[in-house]
Amino acid sequence: MSEFPIVKTERLTLRELTQQDAAALFAIHGDAEAMRWFGTDPLTEPHQAEQLIEVFASWRTSPNPGIRWGIENTATAELIGTCGFFKWNRAWRSCAISFEMAQSAQGRGLMKEAVYAAVRWAFQHMELNRIEALVHPDNARSLNLLEKAGFVREGTLRQAGYWNGSHQDLVQLSLLRTECEYL
Repeated sequence: MSEFPIVKTERLTLRELTQQDAAALFAIHGDAEAMRWFGTDPLTEPHQAEQLIEVFASWRTSPNPGIRWGIENTATAELIGTCGFFKWNRAWRSCAISFEMAQSAQGRGLMKEAVYAAVRWAFQHMELNRIEALVHPDNARSLNLLEKAGFVREGTLRQAGYWNGSHQDLVQLSLLRTECEYL
């Protein structure tokens, strides 16, 4: 992945995050309600969004690389969320997916559109066999989205996460290349 891949859908552009996105990213990641299931505490200072953009960029060169796209609404050129893959184990041909979206953009199928495009891209370009996801059991929207995308529940990891001051159970899901119907 020498050049950052841009993925376009009917309504979205999945593109590299830049420091110009810091304010929009802070608005999303600073919203405690929008981030309650994300797996980290909400951001409290604008400079944390700048640091987060740097962390996402560093994934591309880490020992277990990944990629994180900014999700831009093509009609408005507004950053409405992010999605991507991390913990890419090339030997095992697996990685994990995560995503989040501004509350103002939810409920219109935009994240479904982004996830489907990202999954297609990952299976085509990362030589994956398996994509995993960890989701809080009360995060019905993400669980429904992933299951519609073909992900299968494998079980619950007890107290596998820690944010907002407490341990959190997480549902493990996965999608295998042979199960993906929209490649």
